[in-house]
This record gives sequence, structure tokens and C-alpha cells, in this order.
Amino acid sequence: MGCWLAFFLTCFLLGTVGLGWVVNGFLILIAFLIISPVIAWFGVRWWLRRNLVEDQCPVCAYEFTGFNNTQCQCPSCGEVLKIEQGRFNRLAAPGTIDVEAVEVSVQQIED
Repeated sequence: MGCWLAFFLTCFLLGTVGLGWVVNGFLILIAFLIISPVIAWFGVRWWLRRNLVEDQCPVCAYEFTGFNNTQCQCPSCGEVLKIEQGRFNRLAAPGTIDVEAVEVSVQQIED
């Protein structure tokens, strides 16, 4: 109780002497220390919503998350992927031709 009484008495004396700017600065600092973590929390959540991408690997269809505009490696198959525009894209060496196979039934060939 004595510490609090001394603190309030010191604040009162500083206010009456004309050093109100010291008390105001101290109160502004305390308010900043209380408010800044709340602002940081909402800022980080906003940034994560914009940059965290959840998609499937185009090679093995394993679903995982990564950050937009970065390169990562699929944890399942090890394929190197580039994350662009909210999608995982295969990162192939220059000159590599990527081909997708299409199934054709025997009945379509005979017709």
C-alpha cells in the first residue's frame, strides 16, 4: 500500500508543479504498451489471411499450406513447387515439357 501511495503522491506533486507533460508521457507510454499488442495481433491475422495458401500438390494431390509467392517442397513426394496466385505450380527445369496423359476408352477408338 505504501508503494502505491508514494506513486500517486509523486504523480500529484509532478502535476501541481507543472510537470504534467511527464505524467502525460508516462500515461501515453502505458496506453501504447497496452494497445500495441492488440493492433499487432489483428495485423498478423490480416497478413496471414492474405498470404497463407492451402492447396493440393499438382503431382501427388497431397494437401498442405504455404506462403504466397514462395518456393516450397511437397512433404509427401518431394516435388519443388512455386506458389503463385493462390495455387501450387510445378517448378520444372528449363526445356522440360510437361505432359498430361488422357485416358481413352477402347469403345471410343472402335467407333
